[in-house]
Amino acid sequence: MSVEKNTRNLDQGIVRDFSSRMSYASYLQLPTLLSAQQPVSQPEHHDELLFIIQHQTTELWLKLVLHELRSAADWLRADDLGSALKGIARVKHIQKTLTEQWSVLATLTPTEYSQFRGFLGNSSGFQSAQYRAVEFVLGNKNSKMLPIFESDPQAHAMLAELLAAPSIYDEFLAYLSRQGFDVPRSVLDRDVTQAYEFTPELVPLFKHIYENAADNWAAYEACEELVDLEDNFQLWRFRHLRTVQRTIGMKTGTGGSSGVTFLQKALELTFFPELFAVRTEIGQ
Repeated sequence: MSVEKNTRNLDQGIVRDFSSRMSYASYLQLPTLLSAQQPVSQPEHHDELLFIIQHQTTELWLKLVLHELRSAADWLRADDLGSALKGIARVKHIQKTLTEQWSVLATLTPTEYSQFRGFLGNSSGFQSAQYRAVEFVLGNKNSKMLPIFESDPQAHAMLAELLAAPSIYDEFLAYLSRQGFDVPRSVLDRDVTQAYEFTPELVPLFKHIYENAADNWAAYEACEELVDLEDNFQLWRFRHLRTVQRTIGMKTGTGGSSGVTFLQKALELTFFPELFAVRTEIGQ
């Protein structure tokens, strides 16, 4: 069937009247979504729309990451490892998208950004409640972050809840224990409101899993999925740092942080330390 005059005819069955039907725009609430980009610079600077959309889309992806990770933790608690790994696999794809997004923001030159940065006041990505929530779910708990969100009761309540809840790594270690692996009691009974810290006693357990992968395939696969998750997160952190550095150099952040220096410290944080430490021990 050929196309005449470079114009295709609409199929007869295509719905045209949405006066009483749900449309694409109404389902996705596009009028609300597309009206949420409100530049504050005066006069409005051309590149501020890029800056807003970059951060809004990041927040949408973070919402989905949280949805998947919290569900994965629930599935681990129910000993449904397959569903948990499916959720983590989806998160890994989202992480790649989030990391690639930095290349779009990196097209914003220092000169362009400086022309509207002053209008942002003290607003900063540092204040992203969803980003902090993802860190909490993965095990980087930090109660000192909560006061920053006291003016937003909903965000504060979410972070307080996640601070008190086991991380996805806590749930994985508890799952391994229920499967008969020798997880130290001190790990299972730890204070989950604190950031997870390296536990040397766990390394022999993971060494056993890795060196006997065929007999412990489910646990082995889960370990590698978690390693991927942390690797992707660290790549995101690094890309964030480099984008900030090329845009504002060593300036202080709008939220009051030291900027690049503060972001650099984040690269030293870890979620699943034993899964990386065990690599030194395998084969020895």
